[in-house]
Amino acid sequence: MRNWRPRILLAKPGLDGHDQGAKVVARALKEAGFEVTYTGLRQTPEAIADAARAIDADIVALSSMAGSHISFCERLKPLLDDAGLGEKLWIIGGNLPKADHPRLAELGFRGIFPSSSRLEDIVDFIRSNAP
Repeated sequence: MRNWRPRILLAKPGLDGHDQGAKVVARALKEAGFEVTYTGLRQTPEAIADAARAIDADIVALSSMAGSHISFCERLKPLLDDAGLGEKLWIIGGNLPKADHPRLAELGFRGIFPSSSRLEDIVDFIRSNAP
């Protein structure tokens, strides 16, 4: 069994003001033994990349309910790459229409969790895919 505790940065992108789900996910991840840093609401792509670099994140996780996830992630991707985080595990959850999943995957998000996802599935995915 691994004693390693991946460092997860959990961020709320853009003008999204709905953070109850992110707080529930953060609690579940902490209870699963992960180290979680939650950024709070209304983060810019630059702030997320800087925060992920500052904590040397193993996983960058976004919670997006506002519907602007594609344009936000298009702006975030090069910043994460430039910060040396391009090979880390990126995941996203929230209000994510199925039609957007292929584009999110193209951008580098390996874990895509729509609002109806089970917390256990998110935890299991991270355990199976964390670097």
